[in-house]
Amino acid sequence: MKLNQYFTKSPYWKWIKWLWIGAFLGVLLLSTLVGTIAMGWFGQLPPIEELENPTTQLASEIYADDGSQLGKYYLQNRSNASYEELSPQLINALIATEDIRFYQHSGIDNSRLFTMVIYNLIGRRQGGSTISQQLAKNLFPRKKFRSVVEKARTKIQEWITAVLIEQRYTKDEILTMYFNTVEFGSNSFGIRSASKTFFGKSPKDLNAKEAAMLVGMLKAPTLYSPVRNPANALRRRNTVLNQMEKAGYLTSDTCELFKSEAIELNFAEESHNEGLATYFRETLRMELLDWCEENGYNLYKDGLKIYTTINPTMQKIAEETVESQLRDQQKLFFAHWKGRDPWGEFKEVLISGMKRSDRYRIAREMKKTEAEIMKEFNTPVKMRVFSYTKGEIDTTMTPMDSIKYYKHFMQCGFMSMDPQTGKIKAWVGGTNYKYFKYDHVNITAKRQVGSTFKPFVYSVAVDNGFSPCTMVPDKPVSFDGYPDYNPGNADTKYDLPEMTMFRGLKLSINLICLNVLKMLGDDGIKNVIDLAKKMGVTSKIEPYPSSALGTADISVYEMVGAFSTFANKGVWIKPNYLTRIVDKNGNVIFENLPITQEALSEQTAYVMCKMLEQVTTTGTAAKIKYQYKIPGACGGKTGTTQNYSDGWFIGITPTLVSGCWVGWEDRAIHFRSLNLGSGSAMAMPIWANYMQKVTTVPNLLQIVNEWTPPQSPLSIEMDCDKFSNSLPDKEDFVE
Repeated sequence: MKLNQYFTKSPYWKWIKWLWIGAFLGVLLLSTLVGTIAMGWFGQLPPIEELENPTTQLASEIYADDGSQLGKYYLQNRSNASYEELSPQLINALIATEDIRFYQHSGIDNSRLFTMVIYNLIGRRQGGSTISQQLAKNLFPRKKFRSVVEKARTKIQEWITAVLIEQRYTKDEILTMYFNTVEFGSNSFGIRSASKTFFGKSPKDLNAKEAAMLVGMLKAPTLYSPVRNPANALRRRNTVLNQMEKAGYLTSDTCELFKSEAIELNFAEESHNEGLATYFRETLRMELLDWCEENGYNLYKDGLKIYTTINPTMQKIAEETVESQLRDQQKLFFAHWKGRDPWGEFKEVLISGMKRSDRYRIAREMKKTEAEIMKEFNTPVKMRVFSYTKGEIDTTMTPMDSIKYYKHFMQCGFMSMDPQTGKIKAWVGGTNYKYFKYDHVNITAKRQVGSTFKPFVYSVAVDNGFSPCTMVPDKPVSFDGYPDYNPGNADTKYDLPEMTMFRGLKLSINLICLNVLKMLGDDGIKNVIDLAKKMGVTSKIEPYPSSALGTADISVYEMVGAFSTFANKGVWIKPNYLTRIVDKNGNVIFENLPITQEALSEQTAYVMCKMLEQVTTTGTAAKIKYQYKIPGACGGKTGTTQNYSDGWFIGITPTLVSGCWVGWEDRAIHFRSLNLGSGSAMAMPIWANYMQKVTTVPNLLQIVNEWTPPQSPLSIEMDCDKFSNSLPDKEDFVE
């Protein structure tokens, strides 16, 4: 009997026929379903372009001048790592735990898929996603499904995407993308951020235990967080270690040893309130936001690399110096006002402080009355406050008392730059960014500059042929149109009938400066203001004689930039802190070019350097040389404003110019004596201590012993011995 006759007459033929038909229709149906899903009939798959350039939210990174990272800007704290930056232990842990046949399949592991189906049929939940499928979910997340059909459709879309990923990327690239797209909790997205957050190291430096912990967290970042749930994290890490042993990546003895050891973290969740250059990073952020808006970038998502001029060593020294010096001065201030309120009768500073607070703003948004708000501000609550001596203090006080408490604290702005390149090396906008957000270096932070303005007056005089040896009367002077303006000197015990400009500047004698201004003629103050603007001062300066003594409000940023003109042979160079911006693909999309302007002749700049040098040897800042012993050529100028509410010092050397302002949030608060409240007492020690440390670090700063004279012979008399007075030089002269 022929075979076809046997099947035709067989009683089982009908069942066999339908079995084959059913199998054929099933394959046809599945193929049709996969095909229609692939064509997008049930929702679009990711376009090919997106597969080849997957988009994730990448943090923009800020770099110092040595290539070290200063911080990030992000919505998700994610930074991409390359394959070369991945520790082999990371890859081993991931493959052993998530996809042991990763190198054998092409996106879908059929063997594992079959096992998953069997397990789920008997009621035991079993995952079957390959690393490529998980990557597909990470890169192109689907909407949550509501039905079995939607679930099946989403899973097939995921399979197709995984296969497409495998077709377009190597296995190494897939592993790299996977580690860059996963979340680890604690505001860490991607392996590079997680390694830094949990262990303070690069992914390439992770050992097997650390790699196992991080890979174990991927199953549920919060449940297996070593910070929130350390016991769970330990168990999960050990499970991963067991998988690594099973896969042959660890020996049995090594695995058991690792499992017996505790998790050792170096945990530091990244915060904008912490790290180096916090004030600088915020000022930079505001500038970058404007630039990104103008140029079509997103600062928080596009993974820009932002290269700055900040020197991390100088920045660290500056921050430590400011904190140390202000801590000591703060003790003096508390003792100085012990038992009394430093704001005295100016109680409006407290009301002003209250109205600027977030608590007041929220209360107003809640439509509370002023009476209700005042009651709230006078009701004790638990809070954490700042202190120098004990760090953060948990205490109970009224919000109004906390305002009074914070009003006592001295503030500071400090900036340091290279006068030849304009590159800003250090930027300290305050004492503690978490508690005092206002940046006192920023160009918008203007304070009265006092006697630090006087070098502009003397510069105009020298530029007009005056010699530092020119004798100037030390007597009251009047100005046409200002009959009521007749200031005197801050202190009269060193007054002489006349003295050289050299002596007048180094002792900061008010009447000498005003008489020099008078000798410059009717356009004297106008020419001084014009020069200040050529030297980078953009703040408004009124054309009044009093401006010569520093009544204008100017920022630390402007003043340091202006004084750099002296050290840079008369050429003003705009202080800059941003060198270039690079996109995530390595393309330079912005490069900063120096902006310069000739403001003074080379001769005038040299003469002014020599005059300012006298300030640091036998003038108001003589301690710089005889006490602090700062090496090399240096000069500077102190500044003290009325009531001692502002103390300044701008110091120059041939290779580094730095400036410092010290004061309080409110000008009504200040010291009451010159020996505590002058620029030489409040600001100069910060500069001097900073320079002491900077000059002792090997290869950090070039020390130059003499100011470079101009190429042409001097046409101005500099030897003033024949004009010397009998008055002895002393330190701590007044402004």
